Amino acid sequence: MQDGQDFPVGALIDDFLTARAARKPSVHTLAAYRRDLGLIVQLVGPDGNVTLSDLSPRSLRAAFAKFAAERAPASVARAWSSWNAFFTFLVTEQVVAGNPMPAVDKPRPPAHSPKPLRGEDTPEHLLRAVSTADETQRDPWPERDLVVLALGLCAGLRLSELLGLTIGSISGRPGERRVEVAGKGGRPRTVPVEPELDAVVDRYLDSRRHRFGRAQSASPLLVDRKGGPLKRGGLQYLVESCYRRAGITDRVPRGAQLHALRHTFATRLAEDGANASEIMRLLGHASLSTSQNYIEVTNEQQRAAVRANRTNRALRGI
Repeated sequence: MQDGQDFPVGALIDDFLTARAARKPSVHTLAAYRRDLGLIVQLVGPDGNVTLSDLSPRSLRAAFAKFAAERAPASVARAWSSWNAFFTFLVTEQVVAGNPMPAVDKPRPPAHSPKPLRGEDTPEHLLRAVSTADETQRDPWPERDLVVLALGLCAGLRLSELLGLTIGSISGRPGERRVEVAGKGGRPRTVPVEPELDAVVDRYLDSRRHRFGRAQSASPLLVDRKGGPLKRGGLQYLVESCYRRAGITDRVPRGAQLHALRHTFATRLAEDGANASEIMRLLGHASLSTSQNYIEVTNEQQRAAVRANRTNRALRGI
């Protein structure tokens, strides 16, 4: 790799993304890197002709200050992390002597707030409503819709993780079944599959074979009604339509949609006694503090329930 302070930053970004792609992250992760790096480059040099010599601590601080004025703290923090990874790569490749990002203020992202489905029996009501065919649909496929919801509610999978599943991702002997997940940031994990979820998957695969014939183990697990791989927009629409069919749109936290299924999985783990380490492993969190948030929310709910006890109020006058 050529070095020198006049080297175009755009070419270096391409080299960085090529190196990152070797780690097999999701396409969405790579797209986020490119977007975060490109937005700051535009703020450093609006004409796009930015070289390494233009990326001084002063110019980066000014660019991030402009960026922070228009973006949420979480977006700024993610962009900072992208640039930190980029400069770490350049230092490793001996293109630059040091990483200037410690001199650029990194905003603290807002505390993670779990957004599970509201209502004690909402997950059960949703699954029951979707398990039968909706005759208003042109081509109802309840087995496919149910397996999507079940993998979110009973395995805690993210949208990108669902789309990345193949038929062979679910394997193991009866009673020891598991799903192999290509997690966020390229972190693989394994989630146990209980017999009830396994049966839902089997019914879906049987219905899929009836529609499209036998598929290879490496084929995408989730497909659309024409047999093609289910895409991001199609999966989001599928989940939203399931909420409408079940009549629970008012119980879905704003902005959560499919992620509400994952948060419901984690919240119920905490309610049933799972500790933060277990939640961290099952959901593929990078930080134990993220998992701890589910424990803290559960504790707050328990305290609120105790506070609502009328007997406590009777003690006030004693």
